[in-house]
Amino acid sequence: MGLLMAGCGSGRPGVHDTSSSTAGPLPQLGPASPGRLQACESLAQSMAYPHTVITAATRVPAERLKVAGAEVGEHCLVTGRMFDRVSPVDGERYAIGFEMRLPVQWNGRFFYQANGGTDGNVVPATGEIGGGGPLTNGLREGFAVLSSDAGHSSNQNPLFGLDPQARLDYGYQAVGKLTPMAKAMIRAAYGRPADRSYMVGCSNGGRHALVAASRYAGEYDGILAGNPGFQLPRSGVAMIHTAQQFSRVATDPANLATAFTPAERALVARTILDKCDALDGARDGQVNAIAACRQQFDLVREVPSCRGARDGQCLTDNQKQALASVYRGPQDSRGRALYAAFPYDPGLTSANWAQWRFAFPLTLSAGNMAVLFRTPPAPAEVLKNRAAFALGFDMDRDAPLIEATDARYTESAMAFMAPPHATDLRALRGRGAKLIVYHGMADGTFSPLDTARWYDELRAASGPAEAADFSRLFLVPGMAHCGAGPATDQFDLLGALVAWVERGQPPDGVVAQARGPGNAGGANADVPADWSPTRTRPLCAFPAFAQYKGQGSLERADSFVCRAAD
Repeated sequence: MGLLMAGCGSGRPGVHDTSSSTAGPLPQLGPASPGRLQACESLAQSMAYPHTVITAATRVPAERLKVAGAEVGEHCLVTGRMFDRVSPVDGERYAIGFEMRLPVQWNGRFFYQANGGTDGNVVPATGEIGGGGPLTNGLREGFAVLSSDAGHSSNQNPLFGLDPQARLDYGYQAVGKLTPMAKAMIRAAYGRPADRSYMVGCSNGGRHALVAASRYAGEYDGILAGNPGFQLPRSGVAMIHTAQQFSRVATDPANLATAFTPAERALVARTILDKCDALDGARDGQVNAIAACRQQFDLVREVPSCRGARDGQCLTDNQKQALASVYRGPQDSRGRALYAAFPYDPGLTSANWAQWRFAFPLTLSAGNMAVLFRTPPAPAEVLKNRAAFALGFDMDRDAPLIEATDARYTESAMAFMAPPHATDLRALRGRGAKLIVYHGMADGTFSPLDTARWYDELRAASGPAEAADFSRLFLVPGMAHCGAGPATDQFDLLGALVAWVERGQPPDGVVAQARGPGNAGGANADVPADWSPTRTRPLCAFPAFAQYKGQGSLERADSFVCRAAD
């Protein structure tokens, strides 16, 4: 490790090497310096980079974009594509499409906006900071922002999985190709390089971010990964498992939501709260004592059992078995876990949770598992009946295909999607970079327990103190996938990350707010009516959780303290 530290010392501008030991003080990265845009329209002709075509460069006036009602400043919008090609496998034309938004008043920083889903769209490069209803974005804060489609179009989803290179671009190579190009664009536009570089994303974007922490540690000074699907093919197996379990108890086989009505989900949520809400010292409609709740709540025992027809006030034995199996996670016929378990959280009442559990398993997940996340891909005809594919998926026969390779597909789905060394982030740590991860406890597709397991393993591999030198995990009670749920889901972890990277201020706790009626970022329909619309809570660095002090308003963060889990 001494050699690693020596390799990132004072030779890099703004870096002050204070130690050559892993266990000692780390380099403190200096703050970014602001700048002003020097070129925009001329970039369409003057910007030359290998394998890159700039299609347009235009100025966007300040009043064109807004976030939470506030204007985003004047900026330059640059669009283009990289690595145009025609696939020898499926005959499709592929390219890595992108856009960059370069603010006139620049804060000296680069922001890679890692998009979610299966990618395929160049969404506006505004620099989404994460959480629900953000009050600002990276572009408004002065970051130069990049967004891309990761190497394919939405019309090619999920059939781009037939092309081996498109798979690799989606998994990780697009980031490796785009990052140096974007930095060259910044140099051309501002006359100097960015002082600091950040990658931010949620869901698949969070996966992109964690992959970058492992594969591209030298490129980014700060990484913010939300609800990261860093084992996305395995979670796809879990989604298929969800479809199979819920189909057994659905009253309408074509509608998995009939397996558990809103009233039945509300019953389960109330039961969770009855058992776990007060474990943090306050009955406030949130479960903060996550570890204690896992030990005390038992679905089969706690939820009333139906003795007659389903009426919303009970669950049948079959419903309990199905729901318990979904929360336990998929297993093969020998009882071996194929993905992580999920925690019981009252956020299962949200529409966000329902969409991931009832709609996507038979659509998005089935398509991805059929073509993109298996070797070899299934015939395209399978996509005509995705429900049949999902319900016929065999955990012994089909699940192992996420690890398979052949002569054409030389990297398995797990190899091109997951971080290659997820718990060995010495390169990131050694150069003074920082990593913040957050995850909603009511995520319906990626398990927060899997993220917590990863972080525990990172702490074990690095040592708890060394891991805390460069990484933090925040679990968000009640929050669903990247936002929503009965939660305080509005927070600014990007600001906390910048303060840590550039000013050495580690975030042990961050204040989050509920989005009740009138919130500038947009109201969250899942906020309970008996909460203050401006309720605040501390998000605590894992494994700590928010404990009520015993006095003070239950609607204020300062009535709680971050307490170490037992």
